[in-house]
Amino acid sequence: MCGIVGFMSYRGSDPNRIVSGMVKTIRYRGPDHSGVWCDPNYGIGIGHARLSILDLSPAGHQPMESCSGRYVIVFNGEIYNHLELREQLTGLRWRGHSDTETLLAAIDSWGVEKTLQATVGMFALAIWDRVERCLILARDRIGEKPLYYGWSNDTFLFSSELKALEAYPDWGREIDRGALALFMRYAYVPVPYSIYAGIRKLLPGTYATISFTCVSGDWPEPKSYWSAAAIAKQFRRNDWTDRLATDELNQLLSRAVKGQMMADVPLGALLSGGIDSSTVTALMQAQSSRPVRTFSIGFYESEYNEAPAAKTIAKHLGTDHTELYVSPADALAVIPFLPSMYDEPFGDSSAIPTHLVARLAKQQVTVALSGDGGDEIFGGYNRYSWGSSLWRRISRVPASLRAVAASALMVPSPSQWDKMGRVLRIGLPTFLRMSTLGEKIHKLAAVLDSENQIELYRRLVSLQRETSSLVLGAHEKPIWADAQAEQVEDRGFSEEMMLHDLVGYLTDDILAKVDRASMAVGLETRMPLLDHRVVEFAWSLPLSMKIRTESNGKWLLRQVLYRYVPQHLVERPKMGFGIPLDSWLRGSLREWAESLLDESRLSREGYLNPAPIRAKWQEHLSGRRNWQYWLWNVLVFQMWLGGHARSPSPALSHH
Repeated sequence: MCGIVGFMSYRGSDPNRIVSGMVKTIRYRGPDHSGVWCDPNYGIGIGHARLSILDLSPAGHQPMESCSGRYVIVFNGEIYNHLELREQLTGLRWRGHSDTETLLAAIDSWGVEKTLQATVGMFALAIWDRVERCLILARDRIGEKPLYYGWSNDTFLFSSELKALEAYPDWGREIDRGALALFMRYAYVPVPYSIYAGIRKLLPGTYATISFTCVSGDWPEPKSYWSAAAIAKQFRRNDWTDRLATDELNQLLSRAVKGQMMADVPLGALLSGGIDSSTVTALMQAQSSRPVRTFSIGFYESEYNEAPAAKTIAKHLGTDHTELYVSPADALAVIPFLPSMYDEPFGDSSAIPTHLVARLAKQQVTVALSGDGGDEIFGGYNRYSWGSSLWRRISRVPASLRAVAASALMVPSPSQWDKMGRVLRIGLPTFLRMSTLGEKIHKLAAVLDSENQIELYRRLVSLQRETSSLVLGAHEKPIWADAQAEQVEDRGFSEEMMLHDLVGYLTDDILAKVDRASMAVGLETRMPLLDHRVVEFAWSLPLSMKIRTESNGKWLLRQVLYRYVPQHLVERPKMGFGIPLDSWLRGSLREWAESLLDESRLSREGYLNPAPIRAKWQEHLSGRRNWQYWLWNVLVFQMWLGGHARSPSPALSHH
């Protein structure tokens, strides 16, 4: 895993120094080697920071030139089938055994698009074509690896992370208030936007070509070489039997795991004890001659602690397991580093435990496989089942009546609903006997008067419904994921939500979270469930192969896991990878949060409306409502906006 940077049409002096300065900002992504290549005649400069995984020798160093001399590449990622590609590229003399060299040779022989279509992997890359005098950017199919690009005056820039663009001498970008509004809704900035006006993220599954003759402000049109929406629209097979589908998925995942275990450095797995990570770990151990190294972290707060489940799975599989229980101080100490880790506001608080487990794993391995992607591909989120069921029920009632009912449900506070639930517990249906009854009722009320299915989904995944009332002067922009999801309306609401999450939430939240949290400590993470052949297979299945009942998502993936792990060891209520933010904001983080949410500060900065923020902050402190995620979003932006992070406690340090 690595970091890439570069520019084109640069007219200043000493391009080597400029590129080197940009590379330096992301050396933690590639601490083993760095290199630059420039051609002043065309104002092109590219740079690379290398984390050596395959071919640890200088033969794998980048930037790398093709044997023909036509192409120069900087590449971040892994091509898992590169040895198979070499078998097809006959008659060549190889300098080393890196996948970068394979990629260059394939592009020399087949061209860019055919090569991208032939790859199995995760990547972001930039290629300078000396013959056509153009720069080519490309990103993997699902968007596992990041790639930003944009203009600074007359110079076109690109990089793995925003901080490298910020290191460019003429950098000067304003915050995009439309993108900020999207962040306040989703807790991440969706593709193709970034938090800065004029800087974009390359769409997953696309490549873009920028000619040397282009002028400032010309935007390359991304060209798709693989599309999740196109795959989802294809006719699904209805001839699968349970046994045949389970056999096929077991074979596909085994092949994906085997390919992703390719490394010349120590390798392990991040194990939470859930269905997804347990399946990946089980398939790794089944193909390994020695115990796989597995890693998990635990919290002393039982409702957030997955460590016991992970330990049980590890013991059954016979892995070499390492667990670390972290204190609130350990977790809180990560917070000051989140702005520099993510470069733009990022509101998923599970970034904290993700970074902690990556840091633990890095002590023993350089590569770790994880189970990310299972929920979006195999139907693991509750909304896929009960969202459809809910819409069928409420759509029969006029919207005006639903609005009245929603208002009535919101009158009692969540805590009052909880008290009523405890009093009436014996008489309530089983599904209403829960400790968070009030929060569930308020969430139901928030979506009850939705006008259609898409609005229902949008409300389910939104932290802030009316962003214009929070972000001053903002006009929320349309997002790419919406347009993609609309293409599969005929497959039903559940699968429309799944595709939206696959091309939106998964790419912009989950994958961005894991990439930055792990690369901050120089750990490469790989995700076998996102092998595009697995994704294509999943979309060929009828929905009943994924969601068999309202409480049984990921049905087929579970059947594969049961071949390796007894069912009773993995069947437990789904837990998020979270932290006790609600209590921390009322306790350890209260003083820190108060300084960031100060009314005069908010007014002075001029981005956010102080009134709703102060109201929700007071409600949260009083215990009447739990606004932890809504407030965390605001706090993350405030911390990022400040340009530096003041530690919540002087006693906490990053270690």
